[in-house]
Amino acid sequence: MSFHLKDPAAVLDYSIDWGAQYLAELELLATSDWSVSPDEPGGLSVTASAFEPMISTVSVQGGIAGHIYRLANRISTLDGRVDERSITIRVEDR
Repeated sequence: MSFHLKDPAAVLDYSIDWGAQYLAELELLATSDWSVSPDEPGGLSVTASAFEPMISTVSVQGGIAGHIYRLANRISTLDGRVDERSITIRVEDR
């Protein structure tokens, strides 16, 4: 899990490189889904997402200053394995 700071007005991209530590040799991503917890009015929200063979990327906006969010990425691979990693984001006026 990684930790990042974000301003409520910023729209930022975050990525997880699954190939670096998590995938077996020659294993590739088949699906990638992102979710935010907690899901609250005015909170952090996903605006876009994409993935390449080994890297999953998400774009997020918003968030309430002083709140901490868990941005989770659940993937499946072409070999049928399923896994999830998360990024912790603290929103602060910067």
